[in-house]
Amino acid sequence: MTTKIERRLKIKFRVRNRISGTAERPRMSVFRSNKQIYVQVIDDLSGKTLAAASSLGMETLPKKEQAAKVGELIAKKAQEAGITTVVFDRNGYLYHGRVKEVADAARNGGLKF
Repeated sequence: MTTKIERRLKIKFRVRNRISGTAERPRMSVFRSNKQIYVQVIDDLSGKTLAAASSLGMETLPKKEQAAKVGELIAKKAQEAGITTVVFDRNGYLYHGRVKEVADAARNGGLKF
């Protein structure tokens, strides 16, 4: 029997075998912990993080609102770096709740994926 963490890691590796970020279309990776949510825009070919945002310092807001603000913030930072399209990497998490909030807010902020 696999644990919840092992299950997520199996899904993560299966997805990462199929998607990869390039300079033209980098990978937008989401990591969520119990308290925070972090997003990075990564160029996998050069191994560099092009933009990053997190919910650190937003502890007074509910978690879904934190996620929405992080999505808006990453969209703004990515556009400042000249990025308009990304590949979304949910990192093995279900596309639901905070992960969905980040994606929707990033789309509303102008990112295409």
